[in-house]
Amino acid sequence: MNVKTLSIPLFLILFCCMLGCRNKHHNKMDETARDLPQIKDSGELVVLTLYSSTSYFIYRGQEMGFQYELSEQFAKSLGLKLRIEVANNVDEMIQKLLAGEGDMIAYNLPITKEWKDSLLYCGEDVITHQVIVQQGRGKQKPLEDVTELVGKDIYVKPGKYYDRLVNLNSELGGGIQIHEVTNDSITIEDLITQVAQGKIPYTVADNDLAKLNKTYYPNLNIDLSISFDQRSSWAVRKDSPELAAAATQWHQENMTSPAYTASMKRYFENSKMMPHSPILSLKEGKISHYDHLFKKYSKDIGWDWRMLASLAYTESNFDTTAVSWAGAKGLMQLMPATARAMGVPPGKEQNPEESVKAAIKYITATDRSFSMIPDKQERLNFILASYNAGLGHIYDAMALAEKYGKNKLVWKDNVENFILLKSNQEYFNDPVCKNGYFRGIETYNFVRDIMSRYESYKKKIKA
Repeated sequence: MNVKTLSIPLFLILFCCMLGCRNKHHNKMDETARDLPQIKDSGELVVLTLYSSTSYFIYRGQEMGFQYELSEQFAKSLGLKLRIEVANNVDEMIQKLLAGEGDMIAYNLPITKEWKDSLLYCGEDVITHQVIVQQGRGKQKPLEDVTELVGKDIYVKPGKYYDRLVNLNSELGGGIQIHEVTNDSITIEDLITQVAQGKIPYTVADNDLAKLNKTYYPNLNIDLSISFDQRSSWAVRKDSPELAAAATQWHQENMTSPAYTASMKRYFENSKMMPHSPILSLKEGKISHYDHLFKKYSKDIGWDWRMLASLAYTESNFDTTAVSWAGAKGLMQLMPATARAMGVPPGKEQNPEESVKAAIKYITATDRSFSMIPDKQERLNFILASYNAGLGHIYDAMALAEKYGKNKLVWKDNVENFILLKSNQEYFNDPVCKNGYFRGIETYNFVRDIMSRYESYKKKIKA
């Protein structure tokens, strides 16, 4: 047999094998590529983000956050369901995106040279900068120029805020009293709270975080910028150009839409403070116009009616038309989904009797969820905390208390300390926590406020 005639079919076989392998590899690449057409075929947009007060968190059992709401609006515009996947930090979020565990990052991701090679930035080009957080009211006039920082005490966390202050101090020739707060349990938002309360004079934060916190503390001034602008936006993989283009176009077309505007106002403009008023009539022994409802329904849960009144006051200031920043409605401020689950007829959320009846059902269900707490008085603290935060965050705080050797069945000086730590990344990313970030200071104060007001009502109003 001629060797030449053998070599031709052998060459053909090898060539076909190579071509087949190449096509197989090509088809595999096509399968793994997930741009807008493939996402639409799947019916689901998988969004990666981080837990924080400005991006994503769970409040009273409901998903919330500015970036979450924008993601939801964007997914809806594409006719897709939204699925959120939360990473522990920025690097992990980017790794998850590149590994195909998500389609898009919905978070203000800094636009840097480091990531430009592997990511496509898209959506809104957000400009942020660092600001001095100070009191806007009081004896001292707010600082208006960076030169006025010389001789001032500024408390900051290690990292970019500290680094910026050190550089600024150098530019000004020294004199800024920079205090680096290395205590892991204190967050940037804790420092902002301390400024609002007058415990420290100044701190530094990004302007979006400062703006959100100003809705809780109207006495803050956040006008003095101390850094260059930092650009940030959403991001996708390089192989998702159609998704990137759709996100950018959606942002451009929707930044003035009612839904986008409502989300912006909810997080960064509307005050989260509830106005407060005095007891209706001490002389007649009346706390509010709804005392008859508190007396009627408190019996169903074995509460003193004045405790129920204290809860209602803290929630709505006895205003049946009240709607909170998060969408809770009526006298007892139930979230829409909770009101429906507790049997409130559609459109009756602001009916005082329906609101109280639903709150009683909710308290009864919550009471069962804390059946592991034998002491009824102690259990009451947990019920109130859960009414404010939602069950999940209280379970997280209990798990943290147990982990750190505290009594998970006692609220004061035990579990309440861990609800405070739920705003701290080190704690909310702990494997024992299932519900992520939470602004625990609100719940901590909520329970204490209701209890102290109840004690006040007991002294002034007959049972």
